[in-house]
Amino acid sequence: MGVTQWAVFVAALSLASGQRNPSISFISKETVTDIGATALLKCSVQFASESPVMWFKQASGHNVNDVPISTNNILIAQEPRFSIDREGDTVTLKISDIQESDQGTYECRVQISVRESISGTVLLAVRLKPVISDNSTRSVIVSEGETAEIACYATGFPTPEITWRRDNNFLLPTGKAIHRGNVLRMENIQKIARGTYYCVADNGVGRGSKRNVAVEVEFAPVITVPRPKVYQAMQYNMDLECLVEAYPPPSITWLKDGIVLNNNQHQMMSMFPITDQTTDSNLRTLTIEKKQYGNYTCRAANRLGTTESVVELVEAFIPVCPPACDVPGYSTNSRAPPLVLASAVLVAVLVGAVTAAGLRHH
Repeated sequence: MGVTQWAVFVAALSLASGQRNPSISFISKETVTDIGATALLKCSVQFASESPVMWFKQASGHNVNDVPISTNNILIAQEPRFSIDREGDTVTLKISDIQESDQGTYECRVQISVRESISGTVLLAVRLKPVISDNSTRSVIVSEGETAEIACYATGFPTPEITWRRDNNFLLPTGKAIHRGNVLRMENIQKIARGTYYCVADNGVGRGSKRNVAVEVEFAPVITVPRPKVYQAMQYNMDLECLVEAYPPPSITWLKDGIVLNNNQHQMMSMFPITDQTTDSNLRTLTIEKKQYGNYTCRAANRLGTTESVVELVEAFIPVCPPACDVPGYSTNSRAPPLVLASAVLVAVLVGAVTAAGLRHH
């Protein structure tokens, strides 16, 4: 038999034996599961009776190399939650009590020879509740009129949706109750926008995640004077008051005739914080003398500006309550002008005189 005839004979013998290269006829599609559940990854291989069928977890994250899990029906990975089952041409990788670390790409590989293999892959995705990332905003401080941006990012699967709300359901500076998106941008911000904002991350897994973000808006002092003009008789006390709203907290001083006042026998100053941005400043003039009547200036200053308002102390003819409430015949109206108070006194005197005359007549 010649060489050509021998080659034809070997080829015919090989064809008669029916040998064919292995092929993967089926592999599971992308599998999405929950923490604690069970996943079945199936791989069906034809014509692989002489070739090992192996499962790997592909390299990702800290694993720089593929991790071998099994070969045929022998488990290689030392993981009690993993098991292998082979039924006919199908090799099934079973993963119980799914953990976050199990997510990734799994490969079914058929090793045909030292240099040749075929493979298919399946993605195992694990549903994870949202976790707000550390690179999200925790607090921000801006000056009134500037632009403020607060950002919120979250991990999880499916990808979480981010929404923004304000404390007590106040409207956002955008004019809406809710803003959707990672970044909330507030242009020309005003002091009314300061407060607590909520970043809410939700993807339908669990109860979602929430973070409080403090927004501080710095602004120059704003002064409100409840009683711009007050009246009191000599030798009695009277309170002068101004309400100061500012952030950062301001320094508050009282002046008369351009001179800064201090606590002494003539006056005493008190500060009463109402909120973290509002202070009630009270100047009590003590045992008023003639020289103490006139204009008093309430001055408030922080690094964004200085503001002043004036309170006028005017002489009255009868004591005003408060604070002179233990004096007979006092007035309860510190805003009443002196002529009105004098008229009240005159009427009282006339009524008293008429009453006395009537008693003597009888």
